[in-house]
Amino acid sequence: MSAAMDTESTYSGYSHYSGHSKKAHRQGRDRHKSPRSKDGSRSEKSVTIQTPPAEPLLGNDASRAEDGQDDNWGETTTAITGTSEHSISQEDIARISKDLEDSVGLDCKRYLGLTVAAVLGLLVFLTPIAFILLPQILWRDDLEPCGTVCEGLFISVAFKLLILLIGTWALFFRQPKADIPRVFVFRALLLVLIFLCLFSYWLFYGVRILDTKDTNYQGVVQYAVSLVDALLFIHYLAIVLLELRQLQPTFTVKVVRSTDGEARYYSLGHLSIQRAALVVLENYYRDFTVYNPALLTASKSRATKHMAGLKVYNVDGNNASGQSRAMIAAAARRRDSSHNELYYEEADHERRVKKRRARLVVAVEEAFTHIKRLQAEEEQKAPGEMMDPREAAQAIFPSMARALQKYLRTTRQQQYHSMESILQHLSFCITNNMTPKAFLERYLSPGPTLQYDRDRWFSKQWTLVSEEAVTSGLQDGIVFVLKCLDFSLVVNVKKIPFIKLSEEFIDPKSHKFVLRLQSETSV
Repeated sequence: MSAAMDTESTYSGYSHYSGHSKKAHRQGRDRHKSPRSKDGSRSEKSVTIQTPPAEPLLGNDASRAEDGQDDNWGETTTAITGTSEHSISQEDIARISKDLEDSVGLDCKRYLGLTVAAVLGLLVFLTPIAFILLPQILWRDDLEPCGTVCEGLFISVAFKLLILLIGTWALFFRQPKADIPRVFVFRALLLVLIFLCLFSYWLFYGVRILDTKDTNYQGVVQYAVSLVDALLFIHYLAIVLLELRQLQPTFTVKVVRSTDGEARYYSLGHLSIQRAALVVLENYYRDFTVYNPALLTASKSRATKHMAGLKVYNVDGNNASGQSRAMIAAAARRRDSSHNELYYEEADHERRVKKRRARLVVAVEEAFTHIKRLQAEEEQKAPGEMMDPREAAQAIFPSMARALQKYLRTTRQQQYHSMESILQHLSFCITNNMTPKAFLERYLSPGPTLQYDRDRWFSKQWTLVSEEAVTSGLQDGIVFVLKCLDFSLVVNVKKIPFIKLSEEFIDPKSHKFVLRLQSETSV
C-alpha cells in the first residue's frame, strides 16, 4: 500500500512538473514575442512580484512530514513511524545553531545578573552578623559588659533578619519567566541602593568602630539593628516599585495579530515597553486562538486565480504606467465575481462542517455508550481484570476515528492533533468520567496555544521592535511590534482618559404625585 502511495505521489508530482514546464514554455514563447519597453525590461516582468517563501515555524516541518500520516490515521489506526518524528532539514539546523548562539549571550547576561544579586543578598545577611561578632573576636577583653537591653537587641536582630529572609525569598526567589533584552531599571536601581547602603555602613563601621576599637558594645549592636531596619525599608520600597506600582490600570493596549487580524484588549499599569511586551506575550498564549496558516490559503488562492486571469499588453512600447493601472482596474471590475464565489464557498463550507460535526457527535456518543457497557461488564469481573483507561481508549477509538478525521480535515485542524494526542485526551476523559461533550470541546473549536502540545507551539523566540527605548515607560500613542517567525503582534497603547464624575442631587419629593379622582369616572 505504501509503495502504491509513493508511486501515485511520484506520478502526480511528475505530471504537475510536466504541466508546469509546458506552461512555462508557452509563457516563455509568448514573452519572446512580446515587445520590450523603453527600459529594456519585458512588460510581464514589470507586473509580476514573487515573494520569497516564509520561513517555517519551529516544529512545523515535522508536522508537514506528518501530514501524510495524519491523513491516514483515521483509516488505518496504526502507530506513528519514527521517521516523520525525527526528520530535520538544513533550515532547521541553521536556525537551531543561530538560536544556540543567541541563547549563549542571553544566558551569560542572565547569570551575571543573578550572580551580582546573589552576592549582594549574601552580604545583606552576613553584614549585621559580622558587625556584632567582630568586636567579640578582635578586642573582647576591652568591651563593656552587655546588659539586658543589649541582649534584647540580639533577639530583635534575629527576628528582623528572619522576616527579611522570608520577604526576600517571596519577592526575588522566583523562576524567571523570560529573558528581556534590556536591564530591568527598577531592579538595577534597588541593587545599586543596597550596595550604597552596605558600603556606607561598612565605611562608617571601619572608621568609627574598628579603628578606634569602641568599647561600647551596646552601641555596636544598636548600629547593627539600624542596618537591619534600613534593609527592611529597602525591601518595602522593592515591593512598591516591583509589585504595587503596576497594579493600577493606566493604559489600554490593543494587540492585533498581523495575519488574520484577531485582536484583544488589555489594561496595564506603569510599565516599561519591554515589561509590557512580556505581559502581552503571556496573555497571548492564553487568550488568542492558535494560529492556523491553513485558514489563510483559501483567500490567497482565490486572489491568485483572479490575478492570473488578467493580462496586460504594452503594444506601443510606451511606459504609460497610469494607463496600465487604469486598464487593470477596469478589467478587474468587469471580470470580478469573487463576491459570489466567496458567498457560495462559505455556505458550502458551513454545510459540510455542520454535517461532519453531527456525524462526529453521534460517533463519539456511541463510543462513550460502548465504554459504559464495557465498564458495567468489567465491574462484574474480578478486580484484577479491570480494563486500563488506555486500553479502553484504544478499543473505542476506531469507531470514531474516521468521523473525527474528516471533521478535522474540513476545519483544517488536522496538523494540530495527532493520533497519539487524541488517544491521550480520550484516556484522560475516560479516567475522569467525562462526558462526550467534554471530550469534543477540544476539537469543535480552536483553542488557545497553551491547549496544544509543545511540539505544536510556535517559536518561543520573539523580537521586540520599537522606535522608543524599550526601557522607557508606556506613553499614549506608542506602537511596538512583537515579531515571531510567521506572524507579528502589533501593540497600540492608549492612555485611559481622566474621568470627571459629578453628582446630581434628586429631591425625594420629586418622586411623589397626586391622584385626583373625578366623581363621574368609574374609579
